[in-house]
Amino acid sequence: MDPRRGPAARTAPKAGAAAPKASAQGGRGALTEPDVCPAVPAAARPRAQSGEPARAPGSLRKKSAPGPRERPPRRAQSARAGQEPSSAAGPAGPAEGPALSRAGSRRERGARSAETARPQPGPAELGGVGALVPAPSLGRRGAPPGAWEPRAVLEKLRLSRQEVSAAAEVVNRVVDHLLQRLQRRESEFRGVALLHTGSYYERVKISAPNEFDVMFKLEVPRIELEEYCNSGAHYFVKFKRNPKGNPLSQFLEEEILSASKMLSKFRKIIKEEIKHVEDTDVIVERKRRGSPAVTLLIRKPKEISVDIILALESKSSWPASTKEGLPINNWLGTKVKNSLRRQPFYLVPKHAKEGNGFQEETWRLSFSHIEKDILKNHGQSKTCCETHGVKCCRKDCLKLMKYLLEQLKKKFGNRKELDKFCSYHVKTAFFHRLH
Repeated sequence: MDPRRGPAARTAPKAGAAAPKASAQGGRGALTEPDVCPAVPAAARPRAQSGEPARAPGSLRKKSAPGPRERPPRRAQSARAGQEPSSAAGPAGPAEGPALSRAGSRRERGARSAETARPQPGPAELGGVGALVPAPSLGRRGAPPGAWEPRAVLEKLRLSRQEVSAAAEVVNRVVDHLLQRLQRRESEFRGVALLHTGSYYERVKISAPNEFDVMFKLEVPRIELEEYCNSGAHYFVKFKRNPKGNPLSQFLEEEILSASKMLSKFRKIIKEEIKHVEDTDVIVERKRRGSPAVTLLIRKPKEISVDIILALESKSSWPASTKEGLPINNWLGTKVKNSLRRQPFYLVPKHAKEGNGFQEETWRLSFSHIEKDILKNHGQSKTCCETHGVKCCRKDCLKLMKYLLEQLKKKFGNRKELDKFCSYHVKTAFFHRLH
């Protein structure tokens, strides 16, 4: 039976068409750039004082009547003064100048003392990371009750180098063991290699170094992709030529490379090999439906979760669905974009949603290596965030967004809608605002 056919595939052809585009970096559609020029507040606009009549258009050319302290009125000129046109202020007093906005005369409110603080600069005047300072520095008297200080949160999210090093050492020991064993085995995965991706390598990890993502890449030459339901992200994978002795032939289902079969065998081998890891208490967690990862749980000295993901590497041209993607010309430049597009692309065994189930033979595009490169070289300046370069707030903003999602899940843990969101959605939204 053709795995591409079935009632679910016919009845829900667009089920996987909307969501995957956001999850696969490089989807269709141009991205909008946030406005950086705030509107002028109404309070900053010049206006007539309350209680005063509106100025006529021609009144700017007429002289205001002199104030009592400047020129006392003379009785001899009273008749003549009565024939002159009255000022815009009228008998109530002098007219207010057009360039000033004040609540009363200097005489009424008193001269300003030298101790009066200058008004704080508005958001447009704060440059760089200054936009992250709390509300009091933006001209308000104090932050509202319960508000949090972004910089204090960032300091709280800072990971201890000692903890990170200790966790990375344990994870690397397990991963290196698995990699060596896979390369020595006479199996379909003998050619796997390590691909460093994920928040740890992107330097945007928060809270604790207790979760790691690792990709084992396997090069597959001369493959042909068939897009699933116009999703732009999920594909059936075929071989253009299938020579004899191809180790992946056993995973073919009517010429289609079965993602479920390949992931199942990959999981089985890892489950066997972790038994031989020395000095580490590690197990394989139960399979999560629809997940492309084999999750390991290292239980000692501290609990650490490691997601190992199998990824097919293709050095062919990127799929047509990515043609309008990666709109970074005005941000990182055309040369950087062309350089990134010359890199391979990857396919992970992430099944497409199909009705109430999954199409288990599909693979999803992955550009996690491109995402890592962008986060490492994320500024227009080549020295942005380098050791001696100017620091920007991009990575800090991403950390705060991830922390916000984490706190929302804790606060509204009983709401199932939040279960669908993960840090990858946050990172994808973040990339869509950067260019």
